[in-house]
Amino acid sequence: MAASVNEIVQCSALAFARALGLNTAEARLDAQVLLGQALGQSRAWLIAHGGDPLDPAQTAAFADLFERRWSGEPIAYILGEREFYSLNFKVTPAVLIPRPETELLVELALERIPADGPCRVLDMGTGSGAVAVTLALHRPHADVVAVDQSVTALEVARENAQRLGADKLRLIQSDWYDALGGETFDLIVSNPPYIAAADPHLAQGDLRFEPATALASGTDGLDDIRAIVRGATAHLQPGGWLLFEHGYDQAAACRDLLVQAGFEQVASVADLAGIERISCGQLNPRI
Repeated sequence: MAASVNEIVQCSALAFARALGLNTAEARLDAQVLLGQALGQSRAWLIAHGGDPLDPAQTAAFADLFERRWSGEPIAYILGEREFYSLNFKVTPAVLIPRPETELLVELALERIPADGPCRVLDMGTGSGAVAVTLALHRPHADVVAVDQSVTALEVARENAQRLGADKLRLIQSDWYDALGGETFDLIVSNPPYIAAADPHLAQGDLRFEPATALASGTDGLDDIRAIVRGATAHLQPGGWLLFEHGYDQAAACRDLLVQAGFEQVASVADLAGIERISCGQLNPRI
């Protein structure tokens, strides 16, 4: 007798919890999302049709998705998309998976971009384009530029920009500031690599599948942040702001880097979990 929707969800959730170390709710959600993908149905439909049996074709389609998740592949890569700031972004293994904590970077940036006036914004290491596209859509009068050294990442960002309607977003292949010449901006934002190269977490969980160049940055994880802070003073207008995401234990070091570079109004902002996640500084407006 064919297994029902409920039986498939229950068995798969148990397997995911054991293999991936997920809690019961996370494992069940993963099972429902993947089964819904295989059947082309919503979670609400799955709940309403819990007793329905799966036919052989449906079972085979789900089995493929199950194996990928059971082996540790992130849900976002399996589905090919991830929600960020209420927008649906295409993601591939060429880009970092957008995470909810990065929405704080967007919120802090939006506070500094006029809602109805011009502003030049630079997003460094754009990846999927999640931050740049979101800013461009919420501040249509802003001139948003996004850079990434990866051509394949820029292809993903370009597709997201086109699909979501961020038509004015300018995408440039660049190793940080290298291809920007003398361009200057009112605001620079970045979610750069900030994990120490030897951190054991890089070999665990979702991080195993994400691009290493978007995650690790030198012995202490701060190499790229140092480059961003060091180069920002030449690419910010007087009074311009630099905002960037960093690791849970790097806020103090990041503030020191900003102060040493001559920034004012230096601060770190905590996320909803109380972790100082974003550090920022303003270039001296009197320069």
